[in-house]
Amino acid sequence: MSYTVMMVGVGFLILLVAWLPMVLKELPLSLPIICVGLGFAVFGALELENPEPLAFPEATERLTELIVIISLMGAGLKLDRRIGWRRWIITWRLLGITMPLSILMIALIGWYWLDFPLPASILLGAALAPTDPVLASDIQVGPPQSGEEDEIRFSLTSEAGLNDGLAFPFVHLAIGVALLNGNPPWDLLEHWVLLDVVWKLAAGVGVGWLVGRLLGYVTFRVPNRANLSRTGDGFVSLGITMVAYGLTELASGYGFVAVFVAALALRDAERNSEYHERLHDFVEQTERLMMMVMLVLFGGTLAHGLIDALSWSAVGAAAAILLLVRPVAGVIGLTGVAMPLGEKLAIGFFGIRGMGSIYYIAYALNAAEFDVPNALWAVAGLIVLLSILVHGTTVTPIMRRIDRRRQVVDPLPDASIHRRMEKADV
Repeated sequence: MSYTVMMVGVGFLILLVAWLPMVLKELPLSLPIICVGLGFAVFGALELENPEPLAFPEATERLTELIVIISLMGAGLKLDRRIGWRRWIITWRLLGITMPLSILMIALIGWYWLDFPLPASILLGAALAPTDPVLASDIQVGPPQSGEEDEIRFSLTSEAGLNDGLAFPFVHLAIGVALLNGNPPWDLLEHWVLLDVVWKLAAGVGVGWLVGRLLGYVTFRVPNRANLSRTGDGFVSLGITMVAYGLTELASGYGFVAVFVAALALRDAERNSEYHERLHDFVEQTERLMMMVMLVLFGGTLAHGLIDALSWSAVGAAAAILLLVRPVAGVIGLTGVAMPLGEKLAIGFFGIRGMGSIYYIAYALNAAEFDVPNALWAVAGLIVLLSILVHGTTVTPIMRRIDRRRQVVDPLPDASIHRRMEKADV
């Protein structure tokens, strides 16, 4: 009976994945809000077992890992703009200034405000600084060659594609500090810089680019009937995702970086093929289904009291991390960029938190002992919940208002900016 009930529930879940985005498109709501509410209601009403991450640490890490890498492939396939210094200048600023500043500010909040130990504070900063590629889909660019690539959407999509991997060195730093056990930190710093920063990032970019170029050749350039694009099968994108991620992890690199870079290299191999849309659609559908399952489970943890023990001081810290740290760091990172202040604030505000944060905390807690695991999960869970609620209800009205204002001031502002950037990078 329980197996049959589960099958019925999964069936309804799949139908909701297809139906809800159409219903919610014109409403100030999002699919993640509905998923979390559904999970809270089902787990609370049926008194199902608590799916808390501390009880299922390995499953939590692996499920969120898979969701994130699939989402990263989708984000890379969406981007029509070629990579370049000036074309991606906002992205580089968000990665090079905004994210490190966010990690520092969040770590200080964890250290001084929440009274976390140093390793837990560093981990909190590393886990909560990146913009999530999964839950940020409502603020990302449209499908390949759709033309839905204004500066705000492009910047948030490209940032989300890269900053998950770039936050990994700081997760490893937190793990290393947790494992010090009173030993001198010099060996840790040398190991961290050479391996966790230099080698792992280089391997992620290098292997990802090689895999993307090679599979791009096989997909589009092999003559006659041998190229993969002739199959028309969208699930090829899933194979590319896993090959890029797995080979990079075998090379001790950052697989998150590799998957996104492989997607960019694949787009670069043949920019105008309609097959990119087929690949993207399959990845997006798979990501949406897995995200829905994960968010229903997240709603179940909330129903079982994941955040109930938080003090009002911790709630205030969570609100500050979400509503102050990212917007302030975002505006600082974009200082000097020729862009209206309202658009800078939008980019800063929509630094959505989600599956990536859950993955990093699960990864770190599975690798080392941290003194406050329950508090880490509670604070991160509250911030993810607040992000889902706040960003999910504001993204539609805010972006509509910005789009209308942009059309009044300049009917094609992003196109002109894009053309200037293209000329500068040529």
